[in-house]
Amino acid sequence: MGLTLAQKIISSHLVSGKMEPGNEIGLKIDQTLTQDATGTMAYIEFEAMGVPRVKTERSVAYIDHNTLQTGFENADDHRFIQSEARKHGIYFSRAGNGICHQVHLERFGVPGKTLIGSDSHTPTGGGLGMLAMGAGGLDVAAAMGGGLYYITMPKILRVELKGRLPDWVSAKDIILEILRRLSVKGGVGKIIEYGGEGVKTLSVPERATITNMGAELGATTSIFPSDGITRSFLEAQGRASDWKELQPDADAVYDEQMELNLSGLQPMAACPHSPDAVKAVDEIGPIKIDQVCIGSCTNSSYRDLMRVASMLKGRTVNPRVSLTVSPGSRQVYHMLAENGALADLIDAGARILECACGPCIGMGQSPNSAGVSLRTFNRNFLGRSGTADAQVYLVSPETAAASAIAGVLTDPRTFGKEKPIEMPAHFDVDDNMILPPVSPEEAENVKIIRGPNIKGFPKTSPLPDNIEAKALLKVGDNITTDHIMPAGSKILPYRSNIPYMSNFCFAVCDKAFPERCKKYGKGMIIGGSNYGQGSSREHAALVPLYLGIKVVIAKSFARIHCANLANAGILPLIFKHEGDYESIDQMDDLELPDIRKSINEKQKIMVYNRTKNYAFEVVPVLSDRQRRMVLAGGLLNYTRECDGKA
Repeated sequence: MGLTLAQKIISSHLVSGKMEPGNEIGLKIDQTLTQDATGTMAYIEFEAMGVPRVKTERSVAYIDHNTLQTGFENADDHRFIQSEARKHGIYFSRAGNGICHQVHLERFGVPGKTLIGSDSHTPTGGGLGMLAMGAGGLDVAAAMGGGLYYITMPKILRVELKGRLPDWVSAKDIILEILRRLSVKGGVGKIIEYGGEGVKTLSVPERATITNMGAELGATTSIFPSDGITRSFLEAQGRASDWKELQPDADAVYDEQMELNLSGLQPMAACPHSPDAVKAVDEIGPIKIDQVCIGSCTNSSYRDLMRVASMLKGRTVNPRVSLTVSPGSRQVYHMLAENGALADLIDAGARILECACGPCIGMGQSPNSAGVSLRTFNRNFLGRSGTADAQVYLVSPETAAASAIAGVLTDPRTFGKEKPIEMPAHFDVDDNMILPPVSPEEAENVKIIRGPNIKGFPKTSPLPDNIEAKALLKVGDNITTDHIMPAGSKILPYRSNIPYMSNFCFAVCDKAFPERCKKYGKGMIIGGSNYGQGSSREHAALVPLYLGIKVVIAKSFARIHCANLANAGILPLIFKHEGDYESIDQMDDLELPDIRKSINEKQKIMVYNRTKNYAFEVVPVLSDRQRRMVLAGGLLNYTRECDGKA
């Protein structure tokens, strides 16, 4: 029996565990990436491990999230990360060089390699045939130190692509259609592997758009084969030697399969406030819009922005609409400037933003009150834009451009026959804004630069014998990391200051939550299905840790957040019977007697609701390794106990 593409890469990097769905496996990691919203904490954690230099083939630190400098905080973080990179053997991509996933695709991604990044959209690298996964900062720090990356062996879902995209339908519409079919929970516990004749019709940037938003499916990662199209892309980047062909075996067996006929697709849009609330553009109709934002790690490639420029050329943005364009990398920006496309965008009335994440994470360009914003981004969670009552739709670059001109949501097929956008034979390559690390000898004299906003890792402690605490918060299904720890320009600058960030924990759901935590000193959180979906940011675990949260009980967890909870020493539990969720009210007194013994000896775990005088059973979402980790009080404590060999 043959192997799928993902299984081949896993097999070649497998160090521990069996390659059977549901088993925990440990993988050797070839590459890592961080970005500045998560990087400061990751490097604080790396320092705590005491490893002088990274042990990966390539680790890169990107500055792309917190580039809006309205105070000293972001600039201080950038200097800190730059000094860490210089000292510890990490490449440093300066602010303005571009968004981590776009730049990594261009300059560092290698087919068949493993990559983890402290950003949930790291699966973008799957467009090149990488096994690329989002992870918490602690996991990335451990991998940089030479440790393994542990995941539960996923099932493999093959998506068979047939046919060819019609005019004005793009890769964004493919992934939106898949989200419509599968939902934000449809990829949990799975790797999405794309195949079929339709793959040959998609460029690497188009493939990367699809794998990028696999994160919104909850998938472990997504991956395309490495073929002649991959080779052409790498050759155009001056990296022909990095290419190798990667295909699944002809007799590969998949756990699940689905078929998607590209020829039958039409322009789609994800409606507020979830990436899976997808409808056809013509079904939604010509709603009045206020803002259009084009860019993000999902749709900011040369191909995407050339399409937009061709549509805007000779036209003017509707006077009622604010249009912004964020190139994904300096390479893309430069090439648009050189070939005149940038002038076409400017002449049409587009506002050109720097090569950064920007509006996607609420870092500027918040819509007007109750404004309707069309965005080519990957997430439209409530409040993520920075405007609480904004109505954010996710669309393709084609739909975004057509709508910006019309002033209403517009099907781009009204533009007539589509002109093809050719991928360049050679990309302009200039890596002078990527700084290599110094030699190990020089590194001894490099001093780490710390600003006053950079605080330490929250204190953790071993799991106690018994836990008695109130249910300080009860929330529903599909709680995102943006609910738990909001992004945006007011909060993101404090990513390395957990005490300050704690004031905003669950602000979207319950602004009084931090004060309740401070009043009672410890507590539990009760959640619904898919708790913690969205970003990989470990702050969504570290901040509750700081606030005294000991346990989270939910119907189910998103993969990365569940791992981050265990890494932080917070106990993740699921209801054995989901109906027990309904019987708990916020502020109920809950008790887990003999919990340390139960976790250690794998005994049945009962939670006693002392307020309502009844008990219910829960199940830990932990591997054997994670059980030991939680008993120790989290990954850092566990690593120290194991003398760095965890």
